[in-house]
Amino acid sequence: ANVVVSNAFGVPAIAVDTHVERVSKRLALAGWDDSVLEVEKKLMKRVPRDEWTLTHHRFIFFGRYHCKAQNPQCHVCPLLDICREGKKRMKTSQIRKDKERATTPKRKIN
Repeated sequence: ANVVVSNAFGVPAIAVDTHVERVSKRLALAGWDDSVLEVEKKLMKRVPRDEWTLTHHRFIFFGRYHCKAQNPQCHVCPLLDICREGKKRMKTSQIRKDKERATTPKRKIN
């Protein structure tokens, strides 16, 4: 309903779909256990009303093409400094790389 109200009638609204929900939770704008309605209410408090519709679209595109569910591009994300999920993923990735280096046999150079 918020999408129709916002896009068809120009009434500011934030529609929370899967992309908006995922990005909001990863950026700690909402809690992991928050419902869609709770995410919407929290975003409405934090984002100025005149930016609701644009923010909704930005979150959708950011979630669709950059902060993907299965393969987020954390290593090139401009929001990594404020993203709790990205920091966790990058830390795990670094630990994995460190383990690989430690277990990979070193080659002798003749």
